[in-house]
Amino acid sequence: MSYPEHLEYPEARYHGDKGEVSAVFRRADSPPDISSPGGTTHYLATQESTGGEFGLYKVELGARSPGARTHFHKTMSESFYVLSGELELFNGEKWVTGRAGDFLYVPAGGLHAFRNVTDEPTSMLMLFSPGAPREEYFERVAEMAQRGGEGLRRFRTRHDSYFVEDLESGAE
Repeated sequence: MSYPEHLEYPEARYHGDKGEVSAVFRRADSPPDISSPGGTTHYLATQESTGGEFGLYKVELGARSPGARTHFHKTMSESFYVLSGELELFNGEKWVTGRAGDFLYVPAGGLHAFRNVTDEPTSMLMLFSPGAPREEYFERVAEMAQRGGEGLRRFRTRHDSYFVEDLESGAE
């Protein structure tokens, strides 16, 4: 394969000449940051730790976990990489079954959803780009869902999560 002589890279963000010590390491056996009956979430790289470049989370869903209903984001893309088990992914048109090694990229504005419909747990990586402060969303979404109503819709909107069910009810 031949490559063009001139390649377009983003503008430089580091302007030093010798590099610097700035890498961040997280051990595989680190405990999850959130645990609930439906699964766990590990904050691998947050908006804060990446300077807003991206957010990377490992999510482990228990058997028959409902995941997230159809929604979209206005400010960020979201990607899913299945590590183990099976994960149902909605790509905006239809549900597809993701298995270990499968990947789904959803650009900003793209409708998507996910769920575990099997009797076995599943594990995935979720990547948000650019990074956003998703931690509060992960930590409070179950509580806010129990409250429901206008408070839930405002919470979702605050976290750039526009659910089709909210839009269909004329809430926006």
